[in-house]
Amino acid sequence: MANRAFDWLNQAVKDLELAKKCRDNGHHEWACFISQQAAEKAVRALHLYMGQEAWGHVVARLIYDLPEGVRVEDKLIDKAKVLDNFYIPARYPDSHPEGAPFEHYGPLQSEEAIKYACEIVEFVRSKMA
Repeated sequence: MANRAFDWLNQAVKDLELAKKCRDNGHHEWACFISQQAAEKAVRALHLYMGQEAWGHVVARLIYDLPEGVRVEDKLIDKAKVLDNFYIPARYPDSHPEGAPFEHYGPLQSEEAIKYACEIVEFVRSKMA
């Protein structure tokens, strides 16, 4: 079976492009969610590149589960935890006490999400080079 690591990484990069378009068009909730997805796909790519499978959608957990030889700074894990908070609440109206997701996310959140996802994608790229 072919290693699909670069397919996952390429999709992560494409997802980041979409996240930026969503941000630019005022769809900040989607920019946040898609940023989380980009980070998740990038870390999955690294798992595949290193010959292991990864399960789940929690980016921080996926990073923790990387092989011992992969050095990850705590700050990057903290950024993954921020992104993990966008996985469900940015999409579902019943994730907040009231209001639809678009009412809870703005430029501040989408800028941060995109920035953190970009950092995770770049980290993965550096390990797969």
